[in-house]
Amino acid sequence: MSTEHERETGSLMGEREADDLPDSSSAVDLPRIERAVREILAAVGEDPDREGLLETPARVSRMYAELFGGLHSDPRQHLKKFFTEKYDEVVLVRDISFCSMCEHHLLPFTGKAHIGYLPDGKVIGLSKLARVVEVVSRRPQVQERMTDDVADMLMDELGARGVAVIIEASHSCMTIRGIRKPGSLCVTSAMKGIFRKNEKTRQEIMQLIYGDRR
Repeated sequence: MSTEHERETGSLMGEREADDLPDSSSAVDLPRIERAVREILAAVGEDPDREGLLETPARVSRMYAELFGGLHSDPRQHLKKFFTEKYDEVVLVRDISFCSMCEHHLLPFTGKAHIGYLPDGKVIGLSKLARVVEVVSRRPQVQERMTDDVADMLMDELGARGVAVIIEASHSCMTIRGIRKPGSLCVTSAMKGIFRKNEKTRQEIMQLIYGDRR
């Protein structure tokens, strides 16, 4: 029979819980978004009353409620349950997929997050790291702040000796508009605790993330 710890850590990425991001539509002014979308459609020269666009404002309002659901959910709730373990080496979850929204153009940026930490007597279910990324990503933001927010949160809540967060993402504001350079990636990192202070430890986490991919 599997233990509670095994059940918690047995699934990394595929597991999703219904309460990861609670329905935020009640916290969002959907009619206001609908009115704004109609104005945008009219401003660009479209007819918001033509058949193909009649339901677009409502669809967009529901979409924004979903994409910005992280504004109404606390990611720290997923970091409250620990397990006491003597393990004191790196714990790493790679390739946590996410989609967030750039606050400058309200266009999506998508990619993967890699999260590692050095525990200090306490470990957390691996799926919880993915849940934190899921909640934090559902906000308008810049990648740099997202990276630092996740790292600071984990450092505070885990009481770890060190936390490393690396995020790689493709930004629509660079690939479909402006300079239009598809295939470009933005990479950001936040090293906290021993990963920031100790070069050898920092090299170890980078090797674990990238070593077999180069």
